[in-house]
Formats: sequence, C-alpha cells, structure tokens
Amino acid sequence: MKDPSNPTVYFNGDYVTKESVSISPDDRGFLFGDGVYEVVRSYGGRIFGLDAHLQRMHNGLCALQIRGIDAAAFGEVCEQLLARNDLSQEDALVYMQVTRGVAPPPRRHAFPNVPTRPTSYAVPFPFQSKGDVTKGVKVITAPDIRWARCDIKSVNLLANCLANQRAQEAGATEAILVRDGVALEATASCFFGVFRGVVRTAPKSNYILPSITRQVTLDLCREAGITAVEAPIFLDEVASADELFLAGTTLEIMPIVEVDGRMVGDGRPGPVQQRLYDLFVQRTRP
Repeated sequence: MKDPSNPTVYFNGDYVTKESVSISPDDRGFLFGDGVYEVVRSYGGRIFGLDAHLQRMHNGLCALQIRGIDAAAFGEVCEQLLARNDLSQEDALVYMQVTRGVAPPPRRHAFPNVPTRPTSYAVPFPFQSKGDVTKGVKVITAPDIRWARCDIKSVNLLANCLANQRAQEAGATEAILVRDGVALEATASCFFGVFRGVVRTAPKSNYILPSITRQVTLDLCREAGITAVEAPIFLDEVASADELFLAGTTLEIMPIVEVDGRMVGDGRPGPVQQRLYDLFVQRTRP
C-alpha cells in the first residue's frame, strides 16, 4: 500500500487523500449516527460477496429513508480504491459508509425539511487477521442492550463497542450478546453452535444482522451434507455444545475454545468447524 497513514479514499464522488477529507459537524452521521456502512474483504484482489454486501447496504438505505445513493455504484469504488492503493493483488478490507448528510441548523431529530445530499465515504485497509484459526479464540457473554433494529447495519454501534470493550478487558476476542436468555450473535460477527452434530444459529429477525458470512456458512453446510438449522441457542445450552464458532468478514469461520472462562469441548477447534473453514477457504481464495 502506498501510504497506509494517508491512503487514497472515496469521498462524495471524488478520489482524494484521507488527510484532505473534511466532514461538517452538522453531518447527521456525526450528530446522530444516522447512516449505514459495509465492510468487504478482498482475497488477492478479488472481492468476496460484493453483490450481497451492496444489496444489504441498499436495504439499509431504504430502511433509513436515505435517498440519492446507488449502493451498487460502490462496486466500482471498491475496485478503484484497491487499484489506487496498490492493493489489487493483496488481501484487504474496504470500509464503506453513507450518512444522511449535512442538515442545516438548528440540530433536530426529525429529518431535514429540505432533502440533503448524502455523505459517502470509503477507505481501504490491508487485511490483518484478528485470530488464529488453528487455535481458536476466547469469548465472553454480555447482555444485549442494542436497539431493536439490529438487522440494519447502522453506524450507531455504541452498544456493540461497549460489549466488545468488555471482551478486550477480559482477554477475549468477542462478546456474545444475550437477549431474553438467547445467545444471538457477537458484536462484529455471527454465532454458531454444534449440538450432537447439528449446526445451529439464531434465525433471522430484527435482533440480528443478516450476515453475508452467516448465509455462506449455512450454504456450505448444505453442500457438505452437514445438518444445519436456524433455531435459538439458549444461554444455558452453551456449556453443553460440542463446538462453538464465529463467522464474519474479518474472522471468517473461527472456532471458539472458551466462553466466560469455561472450556468448549476439549478446548481445541472441532471437526465441523474445521470442515466448514476448509470449504470456506476453497470458495474464497483465488
């Protein structure tokens, strides 16, 4: 990458240096977290699941009634950013964000009476793994205090940040969010369990993000003949799981070896997760 500290980024239709970007303090993303985002990963320059990510961004923009942005256009933006930052042959991430834009004062909760121009931003990063798939990761559980529209990939992530900070302070990689006794998902990834050979993950609802990697994992299960169901994982079942694992853009399919200080199984990655990870590698690598 040319200059990791000052990459070329996309901002409101132009490709500029990150240092030159200026965002108004009246931007509703800054004031209210009024926006959506996506993160895609490229493997050797090939972006994985791009169409699905952009469709989810489109759905989020529609849900928040942010108009004037074609989410599909970010496909070309991602390719350009990889090329302009010498990442076309590398493993990388591209972060994309759209907010409602700058609203004239005074600050108010309701949408501006006059439509605003959305603020669009995208930036690439060289990929850095957050865990070792051969060893697995530790997690904690935490109460889910997020709002009730977790299916929207909103930039308002304070509850996720607080739970993830608790995990970091506990020496863990992630926090599994629990609502009404059900272990739903983690702060930045989805959550799977294996019970008597059956893979299970929380069903889609407004309380979880429709994760792209979650769907890929379910598809891999079906292709490999591994029984998978979308059904609740109750907190009091977690200790009896044969295996537990996370799935997401940055973690891929990552085994969990410890929950709240208690070992999962024999404390090593399990055969189902390893099989799914191998299949995931075959699908994603150039």
